[in-house]
Amino acid sequence: MTTEAHPTEPAQQRLPRTLTRDLNHHDGQTVRLQGFVHARRDLGGVQFVVLRDVSGVTQCVGKGLNLPLAESSVEVTGTVKAHPKAPGGFEVQISEFRVISAAVEASPVEIPKMEWNVNPETMLDYRVVTVRGLKERAALKVQAELVAAFRDHLMTEGFTEISTPKIVSAGAEGGANLFPIDYFGHPAYLAQSPQLYKQIMVGVFERVFEVAPVYRAEEHATSRHLNEYLSLDVEMGFIEDEEDVMSLENRLLASIMTRLKATSQAEFDLLGATIPDVPAHIPRITLLDARALVQEKYGHVVGGKDLDPEAERLLCQHYAETQGSDFVFVTKYPRAARPFYAHPDSNPDGSLSSEITRGFDLLFRGIEITSGGQRIHDHAMLMDSIHAYKLKPETLEGYTEVFKYGMPPHGGFAIGAERLTAKLLGISNVRYARAFPRDRHRLTP
Repeated sequence: MTTEAHPTEPAQQRLPRTLTRDLNHHDGQTVRLQGFVHARRDLGGVQFVVLRDVSGVTQCVGKGLNLPLAESSVEVTGTVKAHPKAPGGFEVQISEFRVISAAVEASPVEIPKMEWNVNPETMLDYRVVTVRGLKERAALKVQAELVAAFRDHLMTEGFTEISTPKIVSAGAEGGANLFPIDYFGHPAYLAQSPQLYKQIMVGVFERVFEVAPVYRAEEHATSRHLNEYLSLDVEMGFIEDEEDVMSLENRLLASIMTRLKATSQAEFDLLGATIPDVPAHIPRITLLDARALVQEKYGHVVGGKDLDPEAERLLCQHYAETQGSDFVFVTKYPRAARPFYAHPDSNPDGSLSSEITRGFDLLFRGIEITSGGQRIHDHAMLMDSIHAYKLKPETLEGYTEVFKYGMPPHGGFAIGAERLTAKLLGISNVRYARAFPRDRHRLTP
């Protein structure tokens, strides 16, 4: 005898999750939201919950709710109603309220009030929570789009993404600003730049780029420096000179800004920032002329071998006022201000200069965001330069040997993602353009 099986009754179909940015498409409909308790109020038995999800915030209203602490993750089911004073113009009238994961203690920082009364260092001390803030995550979202645009544009120009070691035997720039580590009993360092490796890879793919952290053991305590930052590196072969490299960066920046206008306008609006227009030809000025300009026009005398921060600011002010450009290339850097692999410039008679290189910096809104130039590709010239810089050739053998085998003329640049993000968004300290910054005093969180 067989028993006939009865089909199981289907479980009640759950509503699909709706994001807060899409509520305008659901006026009068029942929706299911999931997110965090951004803020809460209890007014005589009526509870207001501001729910935050990845797309924004919305006000939810209910009665008889047992509200958890702020930052708890919750689920709200309710009816969407137009409300002119609610965030986004709509609120949700709660029919069901469920706590997914309750916060076990009050947040050390009230996220909606951070901008008004929280000490900047406290913001970093409790970064695991404060990074959830609307403006904080907006900066990181812009940076993510910036990096994606960087990748996408270079791929369209025939570049290949590479990955280079971050544990190295010597510094790429021959300096002392290296973090030493013990590598199985041997001295090693955290890479301060992928420079040498990306040059080697020009011999493989001709055009390469990398998105990766780099490390600088510099004891800065300024608003523009980090000891670990995200470097956007580019290197390209078979160039005529550094002008090819600057033209590439010009196109790249224009492409990045176009994407940001399409994807990130809401984040810029939230932060009160504007996306710059990139000129078809970013202005150029030699370092020598730049120093003379800021002295003659603004009375600022530049010491040292480079531009100081005030000179960078004044030079950008000049080009913003006279040419409407937020960008300016500073070119023809002296050898003393550039690493050993910088290619010497040509003299008027065609001979190579012993003092000036084909190196450049790109300034944006008062600060350097790029360092680049043409590199030495001739083996004999490179060895002479290494000796002139009083470096030890044996520590660079893994790099220099590739130049024995026909390396083409090449050059490139690097962009600090956090510094560019900070200047784009008007963030005063570069540490707030990184989720978990590392500076000389901070190893946590």
